[in-house]
Amino acid sequence: MKLLVLDGNSLVNRAYFGIKLLTTKDGRYTNAIFGFQNILLNLLSAHHPDAVAIAWDEKAPTFRHTAYDGYKATRHGMPQELAEQMPVLKQLLTDLGFVQVSKPGWEADDILGTLAAANEAAGGTTLLATGDRDSLQLVDDATTVLLATNRETLPMDPAAIQEKYGVAPPQLIEVKSLMGDASDNIPGVPGIGEKTALALVQKFGSLQGVYEHLDDKAIKPKQREKLEANKELAELSHMLGTIRKDAPIETAPEHYCRTAGDPAAAAQLLAELEMHKLTARWGLD
Repeated sequence: MKLLVLDGNSLVNRAYFGIKLLTTKDGRYTNAIFGFQNILLNLLSAHHPDAVAIAWDEKAPTFRHTAYDGYKATRHGMPQELAEQMPVLKQLLTDLGFVQVSKPGWEADDILGTLAAANEAAGGTTLLATGDRDSLQLVDDATTVLLATNRETLPMDPAAIQEKYGVAPPQLIEVKSLMGDASDNIPGVPGIGEKTALALVQKFGSLQGVYEHLDDKAIKPKQREKLEANKELAELSHMLGTIRKDAPIETAPEHYCRTAGDPAAAAQLLAELEMHKLTARWGLD
């Protein structure tokens, strides 16, 4: 089975910030709803999946926040103009027959990882649609990330990641544990940047491998000092940056097959949102 999993929050943010604010005649914001549907329709047209799951983050803190108070602490809250669109978008997706999934205490990334692993175990292939490079660690022969950039969507398979980063997909976790991630406020090892982190992982294979070879001449004295002083931060960052594959959700791929939904309700909602062209694209006219 070919399963398409959308990172809902990543893509709705891309839709919201990529399109100027749109409103209906009565003042309802619609740009994120409009953009998300276009992304979804284009993915369906390009890839013809057998099943589609749309994963969302929950507001509740996750196990990562519990482990590290600073996790994602620098993130700005959702703009009110986007927040107002979220329940409408989710209702529309339900009316269109799509299965949405979230779990308190877990991130959408973990849902992507869990579904990809489960589908691979069942003999299927998975496409992960996201604008977040964190998911690249999940890529393997059965899982491809469709990475949305400002200009295009890049299919990232193991060869593409090896070519771009010089490491295998799972090793991106090791890289992040050393360099950190400012967007998620993952500390890493202060003073170790991407270039150094990549070089260390390319040579020693993993975070553990780096620490087992601190005396190697390839590690400069200043780097060695930073690594020795921040081993606990590096290990914490490894945990924070690792996408889990055991989220307690429904994992049977067939659970995510699109249903008939409620076409009349979907058509009515699209009419209220003044999205007549999308009504046609969904075949609801």
